Amino acid sequence: MREANVAPSGVLAPRVAGGDPRGGAETVWRPRATAAASSRLLRHPADARQLAIIAVYHGFLAAMFFVPVCRNIVFFAAACALAFLNSVVIHNHLHQGIFRSKRLNDAYRCVLSFGVLYPASANIPSHNLVHHSFDDEGQPDWAAPERVGFRWNLLNLLHFPNVAGPVTFAGVQAWARGAGRGEFRRQYVREQIVAFGLTGLALVYDFWTALFFVVLPQLYGARCILRINLIQHDGCDTTSAWSHSRNFVGRAFNWVMCNNGYHTIHHNKANLHWSELAEAHQREVVPRQAPGLDEPSMVLYLLRAFVLPGRRPVRPSRESEGPC
Repeated sequence: MREANVAPSGVLAPRVAGGDPRGGAETVWRPRATAAASSRLLRHPADARQLAIIAVYHGFLAAMFFVPVCRNIVFFAAACALAFLNSVVIHNHLHQGIFRSKRLNDAYRCVLSFGVLYPASANIPSHNLVHHSFDDEGQPDWAAPERVGFRWNLLNLLHFPNVAGPVTFAGVQAWARGAGRGEFRRQYVREQIVAFGLTGLALVYDFWTALFFVVLPQLYGARCILRINLIQHDGCDTTSAWSHSRNFVGRAFNWVMCNNGYHTIHHNKANLHWSELAEAHQREVVPRQAPGLDEPSMVLYLLRAFVLPGRRPVRPSRESEGPC
């Protein structure tokens, strides 16, 4: 597998190389002249939204754990939704660190790891390197949609984390043992200590409360981010330059999701900050991708693809793509 080239700031994003619009596995940070120059801590002012998401999520977990009246279905559902957004923030943070300081970025990885009960740094080999190339030296993406094949598509969605999760973490462990990855291993261990240590303390303090109102939201967030791979790539042509991903382009959805609905342009230009994706999608992806890969609503797509009629999407033909 290819080694990551980590900038001193701790930013990781596949660099466009060799004319391939999806980018190569080598990673690099390219500074941008943005309003972030006025901030001493944040690289980009838009990342305050991501900090707010995590703060609210941890507030919900704390409220449910310490305040009995908050242990209800409304708080629980909100915590699960925020746990998924915690995984979204991990994705963005591991591409472009939120803070200017590498130490702050590393510390924040630990905070984010607690939110989903897995080491955030696992995204480096599994997502930044393997997934962004859709293969690992000829081997399938660890989270490839083809790993599930039930006739009833809803079963594929439900079962996908059970298949992709073990394959992904086995791959991460194998990658971490490679030469020259000692810093990665140390950071990975720190994230495990924080995530499992704090969760373990909560379980010791109040087992059932911690299990239902901390651990279950954590696991929900971790499993749902794996399902996104199936949702965004199933039925797409991962060998295509512009039709390898499905996009969800609703404005409100992308405000909450920090523009993670614009997946094609993110794959092709992973060095772009998430706040730039909407404009780049309209300018570069829409004229080139196969028709039908822009979905106005994820909810409606999920109902159609997994419930009624619940049929697996069909891969678009190459002829339907626009000029590259």
